[in-house]
Amino acid sequence: MKQEPLKIPQATTKRLPLYYRFIQNFSNAGKKRVSSQELSEAMKIDSATIRRDFSHFGALGKKGYGYDVPHLLAFFRQTLDQDEETNVALIGVGSLGTAFLKYNFHKNHNTRIVLAFDTSATEDGMMLSDIPIFEPSKLEEKIQEYGIELVILTVPSRAAQEVTDRLTKTSVKGILNFTPIRLTVPDTIRVHTIDLSVELQTLIYFIKQDEETFTHNS
Repeated sequence: MKQEPLKIPQATTKRLPLYYRFIQNFSNAGKKRVSSQELSEAMKIDSATIRRDFSHFGALGKKGYGYDVPHLLAFFRQTLDQDEETNVALIGVGSLGTAFLKYNFHKNHNTRIVLAFDTSATEDGMMLSDIPIFEPSKLEEKIQEYGIELVILTVPSRAAQEVTDRLTKTSVKGILNFTPIRLTVPDTIRVHTIDLSVELQTLIYFIKQDEETFTHNS
């Protein structure tokens, strides 16, 4: 009988890479075990939240002992497939896209941008930060050639859905969308949208709420 996959809350899932990063830091510092309180202080996340997140995966620690750092490191490495390399394509080499190419996940050796597409590319392609950039007309051909399953989308809003429609006919399974457009995709593709203007407005809202709370409590 096939085992049902764990149903992990989305908020917990988004914190898993952070846990992995901080556990790596503890490991690099020579720590063999760590408490939820130590993790809480390092990550600025409530210790109860950390214990609740970890509980979704069974007994990762022991009461009175804490968590075994090498065990946690191995667990999160396997859970996040850190032993498997992920090649990424970038579509749209404007200001944000260029920043991505220059950064190219330097702290994560298992994820890297290996090619990009932009209307400014020459017919034979060109190089930027040692990454080949091709014309959009070669999108389907090159995604197949490089075996790409994950795409970062930083094109102008007007072109976002059109490009996405083309991606649905390729091997792409995930799109990290930096346009404000809510993309329409089939169930076989997962989209995560990061709208920087919305994130900024949300931050401003919380700052104002904090100021009002401080004023009322003064």
